[in-house]
Amino acid sequence: MINLRSPREISLMREAGLLVWQAHQKAAALVRPGVTTAEIDASIDRFFAEHGAVPLFKGFPGKVPFPAVTCISVNDEVVHGIPGRRVLREGDIVSLDTGCKLNGWCGDAAVTRPVGTVRPELQRLLLVTKGVLDLAIEQMAVKRRWSEVAAEMAKYVHDHNFSVVENFVGHGIGREMHEDPQVPNFSSAPFVKNGDFDLRTGLVIAVEPMVNIGTQKVKGLRDHWTQVTKDGKASAHFEHTVAMTKDGPVRLTCGPDGEDV
Repeated sequence: MINLRSPREISLMREAGLLVWQAHQKAAALVRPGVTTAEIDASIDRFFAEHGAVPLFKGFPGKVPFPAVTCISVNDEVVHGIPGRRVLREGDIVSLDTGCKLNGWCGDAAVTRPVGTVRPELQRLLLVTKGVLDLAIEQMAVKRRWSEVAAEMAKYVHDHNFSVVENFVGHGIGREMHEDPQVPNFSSAPFVKNGDFDLRTGLVIAVEPMVNIGTQKVKGLRDHWTQVTKDGKASAHFEHTVAMTKDGPVRLTCGPDGEDV
């Protein structure tokens, strides 16, 4: 069942989303060569604690409960990377994905950042992945069904000669991090038949394209969480929590003046 949120509920989700944006600004200041992924995660952990927010990821159920407040995925790691002793190096790209619950409402956002200067192919990957997220939000204002948006997303990525990760999708969000509906970044006949949904006022979803330079195929590591590309080539991930309002789609995880994560 898809929950449609009232303007008041969306305003409360905006408060959580703004806190997530602020956490990302804390993390951005630490993304540089020589910093460990654990240091970045600890900074976000402290920030949420200082503001009375509950991290959405820490303890998330799995074969091993997720041990951190942030998924930090470097280079060929697609999603769900576990922060630790890994040191960021010049030329890396690092995906930072985090979320929190504030006063009972959730916000979730991700961004992939360059570490120092990266090679042109990686810079293009970041631009295309950010671009397809922006495209999706723009298309939400003019399309009627999510499948129409998802088809445009996949075409955009393929036109840039990259691949769309299909193993992981976005999701509804509200009182809980993961709610109905599932929000794929590509369209398919089974989705159109069984999972498609209208872009109605009150809908709130986490839109999160993941784009690979090479194959779309991924595999899990022995830590039970980290997903990497099967060919070892780089991947990028961007995400916003987006609400459909009477005035169109609104990013709930942007800055106070519309600044991106």
